[in-house]
Amino acid sequence: MKKGLIILIFFLFFILFYVCNIDNIPSSIILLKDENINYNTLYGIKFNEVDYINTSTSFLGEARQKKVNVSVCGVNVKQINVTILPEVEVIPIGKLAGLKLYTSGILVVGINENITNTNEIREGDAIISINNKKVDSIDNLKSIVEESNGEELLVKYVRNNDEILVSTISPVKTEDNSYKLGLWVKEGATGVGTISFYNPETKKFAALGHGVYDKDTEELLNIEDGELLKSKVISISKGEYGTPGEIKGSLLEDEYLGSIDKNTDFGIYGSLKDSSIINQNKVKVASRSEIKLGKAYILCTLDDTGPKEYEIEIESIDLENNINNRSMKIRIKDNKLIDKTGGIVCGMSGCPILQNGKLIGVVTNVLVNDSEVGYGVFADLMLKEMIK
Repeated sequence: MKKGLIILIFFLFFILFYVCNIDNIPSSIILLKDENINYNTLYGIKFNEVDYINTSTSFLGEARQKKVNVSVCGVNVKQINVTILPEVEVIPIGKLAGLKLYTSGILVVGINENITNTNEIREGDAIISINNKKVDSIDNLKSIVEESNGEELLVKYVRNNDEILVSTISPVKTEDNSYKLGLWVKEGATGVGTISFYNPETKKFAALGHGVYDKDTEELLNIEDGELLKSKVISISKGEYGTPGEIKGSLLEDEYLGSIDKNTDFGIYGSLKDSSIINQNKVKVASRSEIKLGKAYILCTLDDTGPKEYEIEIESIDLENNINNRSMKIRIKDNKLIDKTGGIVCGMSGCPILQNGKLIGVVTNVLVNDSEVGYGVFADLMLKEMIK
């Protein structure tokens, strides 16, 4: 009896494991031309094309759409919609730029339990209004709190990017006769990073290859909009064992390049208004099946002379990775780059990776214990994120 129960529990867990794996396959998938469906699936799960159903026009051109059945041991269990993009050409950039990201509301990054008289607001929440007055800056928030004279305030805030909540807080008078909510807050983020590529047909750009996270809450920064600015390289600190290096740059506030509208796990995206930074020719975006182990190049800016190509080696490729920006492992091979930076450093995130004349990916991460080794994200993942 006990043995039979163990077998039954094991069987149910086995079924649950397969159900969860199938459920994780999205209901709609975007592919590049000649790209196959690449998802980590369990043994026996297959994708079977039904037929092409129609064509549609996207801002990248005419796309084909088809239905694909997901089957387990020959039995269809799910149907997904697949959109196949036309062959896409982009312009690799590889130029350092200034990034100014503005949050939707004011981000709560800390709570003073000795002052705040509510336990409902949490770190990571974004205050959007107080007493139905829009809050769009820290100065604006301070002004509303000061004018309250200690009376109870109705605070509206956003949690997890979509849930709108309301709490009441009575400001506390401090020793200097000012009023405080007992919340540490911040508005947006500023820094430098590398512009990856630009689509001349849509005038859209992609950068970084990873998202911008808030250092205090460790969550992806929920932005309302942002600005892309020209940046000047000030200095470079070399990466060493246990310590990543950094390209330090200054933001040129009066030299506006474009607007930012998305901050995602696969980079930031927006519209480019100033085409003066474009100094490369168009290249095709490679499908994953075209990427090979071995020699490739990154396009990187280390000084005011602009972006230059540096040799790297693709050491490993994870063709089925659709969940993070560690699609391939790369190693810096160019001694000129190693002499200047020690390898991959902060600020190089977003450097385009080129192989056989095509864009295959973008630099995203460095190994802290070996600055010559890091990771890149597939270009197709960024392109798909761009058009969502």
